Amino acid sequence: MAYAELHCVSNFTFLRGASHPQELVRTASALGYSALAITDECSLAGVVKAHVAAQDYGLQLIVGSEFRLEGQRLIILVSNRQSYAELSALITTARRRSSKGEYQLKWTDLSGNLPNSLLIWLPSGDLEPDHEVGERLSYWFKQRLWIGVEHLLDGNETHQYYYYRNLAALWQLPMVACGDVHMHSKERRMLQDTLTAIRHSCSVMELGDRRFPNAERRLRSLPHLEKLYPAALLAETINIAQRCDFSLEELRYQYPNDVVPQHLTPAEQLRYLTEQGIEKRWPQGPSATVRQQIEYELKVIAELQYECYFLTVHDLVAFARSRHILCQGRGSAANSVVCYCLFITEVNPDQVSLLFERFISTERNEPPDIDVDFEHERREEVIQYIYQRYGRERAALAATVITYRPRSAIRDVGKALGLDPLFIEQLSQSLSWWDRSTDLQAQFEKAGARGTMAEHFYNLLQEILGFPRHLSQHVGGFIITKSPISTLVPVENASMPDRTVIQWDKEDIEALGLLKIDILALGMLTAIHRCFDLIRGHQGIDLCMQAIPKEDSATYDMLCQADSVGVFQIESRAQMAMLPRLKPRCFYDLVIEIAIVRPGPIQGGMVHPYLKRRQGLEQVSYPHPEIKAVLERTLGIPVFQEQVIRLAMVAAGFSGGQADQLRRAMASWGKNSERNNELLGFKQKLIDGMLARGYDLDFAERLFRQIQGFGVYGFPESHSASFALLAYVSAWLKCHYPAAFYCALLNSQPMGFYSASQLVQDAQRHNIKVQPIDVLSSQWDHSLEGDSGNPTLRLGLRLIKGLAFSTAQKIINSHRQFKTIAQLTNSTNLSRAELSQLSSAGALKSLTENRRQAHWQALVIDSSASLLQQPEPEQVRLQTPSEIENLYADYSHTGLSLGRHPMELLREQFPIFRQCKRHADLAELGHRRFVRIAGLVTGKQRPGTASGVVFLTLEDETGNSNVVVWQNVQKNCRQALLKAQLLMVKGVVETDGAVVHVIAQELTDCSELLSRIDKQSTDGVEIKSRNFR
Repeated sequence: MAYAELHCVSNFTFLRGASHPQELVRTASALGYSALAITDECSLAGVVKAHVAAQDYGLQLIVGSEFRLEGQRLIILVSNRQSYAELSALITTARRRSSKGEYQLKWTDLSGNLPNSLLIWLPSGDLEPDHEVGERLSYWFKQRLWIGVEHLLDGNETHQYYYYRNLAALWQLPMVACGDVHMHSKERRMLQDTLTAIRHSCSVMELGDRRFPNAERRLRSLPHLEKLYPAALLAETINIAQRCDFSLEELRYQYPNDVVPQHLTPAEQLRYLTEQGIEKRWPQGPSATVRQQIEYELKVIAELQYECYFLTVHDLVAFARSRHILCQGRGSAANSVVCYCLFITEVNPDQVSLLFERFISTERNEPPDIDVDFEHERREEVIQYIYQRYGRERAALAATVITYRPRSAIRDVGKALGLDPLFIEQLSQSLSWWDRSTDLQAQFEKAGARGTMAEHFYNLLQEILGFPRHLSQHVGGFIITKSPISTLVPVENASMPDRTVIQWDKEDIEALGLLKIDILALGMLTAIHRCFDLIRGHQGIDLCMQAIPKEDSATYDMLCQADSVGVFQIESRAQMAMLPRLKPRCFYDLVIEIAIVRPGPIQGGMVHPYLKRRQGLEQVSYPHPEIKAVLERTLGIPVFQEQVIRLAMVAAGFSGGQADQLRRAMASWGKNSERNNELLGFKQKLIDGMLARGYDLDFAERLFRQIQGFGVYGFPESHSASFALLAYVSAWLKCHYPAAFYCALLNSQPMGFYSASQLVQDAQRHNIKVQPIDVLSSQWDHSLEGDSGNPTLRLGLRLIKGLAFSTAQKIINSHRQFKTIAQLTNSTNLSRAELSQLSSAGALKSLTENRRQAHWQALVIDSSASLLQQPEPEQVRLQTPSEIENLYADYSHTGLSLGRHPMELLREQFPIFRQCKRHADLAELGHRRFVRIAGLVTGKQRPGTASGVVFLTLEDETGNSNVVVWQNVQKNCRQALLKAQLLMVKGVVETDGAVVHVIAQELTDCSELLSRIDKQSTDGVEIKSRNFR
């Protein structure tokens, strides 16, 4: 007996399907099915994953989709390439006329729009509308229409079968067996019930007849199906499967040629622009090596017909530059000299070692992927340019699949099981953001969950983790096509206005070999641009990225001292700890610095050997001159992905494409069993190649182990070099124009590791005078005032929480001739609420004695007299707020304070804190000394390579301390670690040169003391929170 399942939904029919597409394909193959149709509801979101799995298992995959319309269910199946385009366009039509996550299909959509598609009709069971529908469909789908029969053992099979048989006889339609499959095995029945309850926002017990009566909606065995259906209905499934002659492999992507002049071919236009770029990049002409590389790249691009892709990216970059939007390509594209000539990337091939095969290779059937960063506040201009140039019919964003994580799973599954909401909330809150799913069981047991229900709860959580919840838009991955994009993949509305997304994610696009451009946002580009503008406006100096002096010793001196707060990519705790050890003195040192503090080099055990060799503590040796040529710049230690590829090429004779395939197999080691087998095959080939070239077996195996550990998270040299350019520029600006640098960073928030409060404190530690927000002086943005040689940083009105830009504009446009709050009101017509915002933030201090007085005067403003002259209020003298009240109000309404740090006040009032060392004292204590410190918790990190270690940042009045929390301390002090704002740490100081850490032994939550500082009346000052972070 042969059978093809023609009605099957995966978990990409969100909150209905209870199995992944891969599970369905694997099970169908194991059961001996001839074919499987994935028919997610008005969606093709799961078909690519099913397609990849079907290729692995040798199973015929049929592409289709289910629709519900006025009580009827329709299954549309794809028969050929044109039929696929019809279905994709139909889904797009239904999705685009509805809000995100919904669809609306009309009967007229089916009339004449699906001439090549097959249709299985599942009648409603209501005779009159079924007759009308049967008449329509039999006319529209002549010889392409079947009635689907589902025997699901719900007690209604006999009645339904005879009813369907009468309909089939009336309209002369064949019948076919269908399974309405929602899961790959009956073990998923509980999960399917849970998903149904989540979809209906109720508990499983409240579902009633919305719950399936049994587990028959699974992939059933052939003997079981043979007992349920007449043989003719089973045989008809094979007839339909044989008419479905389409594979996603047939999709051919055509890149738009809008950017190619009519009298030129794409190759000629690319050559012309490249030659133009060569003249600008190398006015004296390129070296013979560079010229040879350019010719090689152009040849490969032409062979693969990627010219239009490069021209399109060049067009976007040229548009951005014409609008004075800073942008820069990164990633593997920085390995291309052609990209450098087109001004897509800024990595000079004379500075770093490029490997084009890391970007494009004729040996792998994968398109290039160019990522371009734009100023984060102006990226929208580039996105709108794409829509204007290509139209929404030919341009859309890729999707991102939002999946269940531990917290969301606990909340949804707990509610579906009808568990106590308080218990659910406590359990979800007990999980921190750094907890892995493997930590869930320990927290589950700690919460006291036991018994059968607890076991069911835990098992369901394990099953639902990683399940798709809904589609969201990718951060910037654009698909641009020559023909309407809906003929390639369905398009639907995103949650953002004027945004559309395709139904495939990044992995789907890569699997089918489609070309994508990543239009990404980078806050540092915004900050650099703003910094240039501030320097030009305040000091009359014109700067640009290319004009920054190279290899400035003062900049490197600053970085060697780990003075890198706010500097791109090297401001993290780990990077700041590495800077004094590595001591960068040139651009390439920065490239290494950025790449070496990554999981790959750390897991591969390369960091310490590199540092020892750099410090002269370990001899640099190379087993062979070929190895030396690859690793000499990194002292014999592989640091970059490109070095992995080159090692395989020079030591084992791999071609460039083969070596990159090795890198990709390594990247999937441990994640994919098929790729694991592929990697083992590469291992033998690598070892055989090295033995044939005279290397001994021990060295060959050691090199493979090193490359294997590195390959998982290795960082590309090209990517690191792109980042290093911005790191150097931002460091140079901080070193030479610190006031403008900090001002620009503050105006570009949110970005980076540090809050506005931390940036202001760091600016003050660099002797930059910071002036408070003032209605008489502040602009919307933060600004520079005073001496051009030593400017003052004035905080802007944008810092006031809740203050609208329009309110600030009223003040700025009023010419600010007022001396009292009444005059301010008369000049700006501000409301009482707006005045209250200003007074609470201390912005009216120049008009009154203190913020309490200002708040009082704002409250007595007569809103009914807003169009008339406000009288001067009667003078009422109120008590001046205390220092701590001002501190609370500052943090409450602006997020920072220019007054004394909270830790300084805590030390004055509570003796326990006077026993704690300050950050500035730690370096003098010496190695392995016991210490007690306290501070505000401003950062928590748990890197994937840190063996479960959590790194804390504690802030006090002198700086930021790094605290290392091992797993045993995490377990013993979990609540303090999770919830403390103010934390006391007992531990041991570890010093390594200029690097100082505290290894925690005990954590104490002191947050309660924040609310007990100097308890006094706060009448007249609204304090919404006491959050100092």
